[in-house]
Formats: sequence, structure tokens, C-alpha cells
Amino acid sequence: MNFSSVCMPLSHSSHTLSNPFLGNGHLLFPKPYATPKRRPLTTRALLSTTKEVVLKDFHEGRALKIISGLQNLDRDNVASVVTAADKGGATHVDIACDPELVKLAIGLTSLPVCVSSVEPSAFLAAVEAGALMVEIGNYDSFYESGILFSPEQVLSLTKETRSILPSLTLSVTVPHNLSLPDQVKLAELLEREGADIIQTEGGKCSTPSKPGVLGLIEKATPTLAAAYSISRAVKIPVLCSSGLSAVTAPMAITAGASGVGVGSAINKLNDAIAMVAEVRNIAESLSTAADRKARYEEKILKN
Repeated sequence: MNFSSVCMPLSHSSHTLSNPFLGNGHLLFPKPYATPKRRPLTTRALLSTTKEVVLKDFHEGRALKIISGLQNLDRDNVASVVTAADKGGATHVDIACDPELVKLAIGLTSLPVCVSSVEPSAFLAAVEAGALMVEIGNYDSFYESGILFSPEQVLSLTKETRSILPSLTLSVTVPHNLSLPDQVKLAELLEREGADIIQTEGGKCSTPSKPGVLGLIEKATPTLAAAYSISRAVKIPVLCSSGLSAVTAPMAITAGASGVGVGSAINKLNDAIAMVAEVRNIAESLSTAADRKARYEEKILKN
């Protein structure tokens, strides 16, 4: 069974962007990042530039990653999710760690595409297909089978991934089954091991007792609490994911997250138009929250 999914910027046919994290191919960037002929960038500089592009929306506090599903290999559904993310205003897409799906996504969007896996060796083929970001996580699909991940396992997976892909943008999910203090401790260790992003989760462990807006807030509580606690303990961006909606996405930004990840709220919809509308709804709510936070921080600095 393939337990993978990957993150990467996708390229339009109008330009070529081969993966600088691999030794093969030409290092050619779109015009905004083109290297001057007389002062060619070193490989290290190219890697740094690529990572900056991938992390830009996280640093601006407005990243929105739409997730098709760790084990979702349905090409039609993945295509619909990627298209909705592209047209709805998302900043990244997360697809299963399958090279053919990566190629499919590249033909549909220029967004950075994200894949997650708990098998570090599976990342390489996806990166060779063009992925520029990988994620250790999205554990939700394993919980129903009673499979849990310990801090030691997550750290081991992180170290193995870093040994295979030392320069690639790396996101790691902190398991929600850990206590909040243990989640914070693990996040700090992951930062030391070279993680670029910490992702939170918790939607699967929350069973709302109220309908409507109250229920949406209840469902998001575990991941919001994790984002609040972890964002105050690490310097790298935190992506708040699992159980979020247009109602709770702004709360994630207020809690300290640099962006949100949304899966089932989009990929479970059966209508392509509805998918686009929901992504746009979340993107707009997220943008409003990010702008408000930026204005507040600017006001604080001036005072």
C-alpha cells in the first residue's frame, strides 16, 4: 500500500523549472528568478532561492495548502482537488506521493505541490518527478487502523529524510495523540533536526457535540491548541491542519500559525464548482485574518 503524498511548485508549459535539489537536469528558473549571465548563481544559491519561493507564503502568514489525501490515487479526484486549489486561491497543493500524480498536477497548476509520507525512501521518486517540498505526516489515515506514531519514530523518519534530501523544504506533522507539552517538546526537537515547517493535527480526535458554527469550532479546537502552543516554542512556521473550515482558518492565524491545511472539507465534495467555491471561501477568510494580523504587528512596531 502506498502511504505517500508530496509538496512541490508546479510549472506551466510556458516555462521550465527543473528540480535543483537533484544533480540531474538544468537549473533553469522562471524569469522572476532567472540568473544573470555574467553572475551565475551557485547550486547552493539556487537551492536557497527555491526554498524561499516555497516558503514565501508561510513567512507572510497566509499559506493555504489543499490536501487531496495521503492514499488518494484517484486521478480524477486528485485533478479536481488540484484544479480547485488553483482556481480558488490556495498557495500549495498536497497530493499522494506518486510520480505520475505529480506529473498530472504539474499540468494543471503552477502552485507549489506538497506530498506527505511516512516512508522517506518514497520521496525520491516524487522529487525526481518535480516535487520541491515533502511532508512527514498526515497520519489521520493510519489512526483508523490503530497505528500511532511515537516521538522517537517521527524523529527517526525526519533524520532519515534529511539524510536523503538534505536541502529540500521539509514539513513534519506532530501527532495529536501526544499531550500538548509533549507535542511542543517534539516540535522543538524537529526544528533542531532541520524541519522547515511544523504541521499540527487533531480533527480526527474531536467529536463536536453541537451543530453549525459551534460544531466547527469544537472540531478545530485540538489543532488550534497545538498551533498556539507550538508556535510560541519554535521559530519555524507552523501549519495548522485537520478539522479546519472557513470559520476556523482565521482562528489558526490568530493562534500563531503561518497557514492552514485543509483536506476533507474540499476533497469529500462531489462537485467541482463547490470545491472551487469552498477553497475561495477559505482563502478569503485566511487573507483577511493575515492582513489584520500584519496591520496589528505593524502598529505594535511603530509604538
